[in-house]
Amino acid sequence: MKDTLAVILAGGRGSRLEPLTRDRAKPAVPFGGLYRIIDFVLSNCLNSGIRRILMLTQYKAQSLDRHINVGWRSYFCRELGEFIDIVPPQQRIDDNWYQGTADAVYQNIYAIEREQPQYVVILAGDHIYKMNYEPMVEFHKSVGADMTIGALRVPVSEATQFGVMAIDAEQRIVDFAEKPAHPTPIPGNPDIALASMGIYVFSARFLYERLCDDAASVGSRHDFGADIIPRAIRDARVFAFPFLDENRKGDAYWRDVGTLDAYYEASLDLVEVDPQLNLYDQSWPIRSYQPNLPPPKFVFAGKDDAKRRGEALDSIVCQGAILSGGTARRCVIGPNVRINSYAEVEESILLEGVDVGRHCRIRRAIIDKGVHIPAGTEIGYAQDQDRARGWMITESGLVVIARGELVESMGRVG
Repeated sequence: MKDTLAVILAGGRGSRLEPLTRDRAKPAVPFGGLYRIIDFVLSNCLNSGIRRILMLTQYKAQSLDRHINVGWRSYFCRELGEFIDIVPPQQRIDDNWYQGTADAVYQNIYAIEREQPQYVVILAGDHIYKMNYEPMVEFHKSVGADMTIGALRVPVSEATQFGVMAIDAEQRIVDFAEKPAHPTPIPGNPDIALASMGIYVFSARFLYERLCDDAASVGSRHDFGADIIPRAIRDARVFAFPFLDENRKGDAYWRDVGTLDAYYEASLDLVEVDPQLNLYDQSWPIRSYQPNLPPPKFVFAGKDDAKRRGEALDSIVCQGAILSGGTARRCVIGPNVRINSYAEVEESILLEGVDVGRHCRIRRAIIDKGVHIPAGTEIGYAQDQDRARGWMITESGLVVIARGELVESMGRVG
């Protein structure tokens, strides 16, 4: 993989994840207690042997920049030609923000050419999955492809949100439609369609030529799915490569946690006895920044007061967390969280530094970093009351409290 360069598109605004993306880009959103969403694609690169990475950022990138600088630089040795470089918008070609995925890469074509790769792997920085990219690159080489697209089998009912491919017997793509109203199913199975994962392998010279052609094309949206791929399949060798899941847990695991409800469901799956996403597989480790924090602590055993017990059941609990006489059930507890005496937290996600006061009752909530919940507060039990406080309520009834919202000013409830 020494002749391969990865380009990660990590500038997503993530508007459907607000308020979690109010102050950070979507790839920087915490996931699974200790991780950020970006950690999954970066771990895939590292585990696949890709050690030259350009990360293209755009919106609210400070949190993402800091995470990469403190958590990922040490994995790469510049003296050996390894690197992970964060590339902000530079307006090198024009004065605009990126107009689409293809335009984002085109505006940084100089940075790519400077590394002189033979192959370029283009990846989205906001999906959660495990994949070895090396077999895909080897397949690309073996068939003499100009472009290869990672392909995922999805139900036809869900395929309207993807680019949908039709292939021949040799896996060459013969048709492609971006988010079609009526997706074409695969032959022999009317319920399944072949969807693009947003994972592309390009022969470098072909990529340069197509990006320059697209930049000069009047009316183009400058997007890989909408413009580059449909044109390429007409006159170039474009192939599909089936998703090879390194998760090894049955059905292929790939998630776009692009909405609050999808993010919540994927997070709560982690606390199951046998979760779909295996974070404990040492053969394919997911790496991240490891803060220098003490281990989690559980205090008060209910000897003098049966209700005052520090415990977590079916939960993930990160470093520095203290359950001081409070209880968590089916929760993801981030670093430095404190749950105080008699508090009960159920089916919730508490990000770093959340402080839950005594006698609080919280269920089905996502609470962002550093929020202090005053004693006696109830969250998730009366939607009208939660909404009146200005908190977001999702379609499924989740309560989402943003960082910086002064919960302590809301007063005691119940």
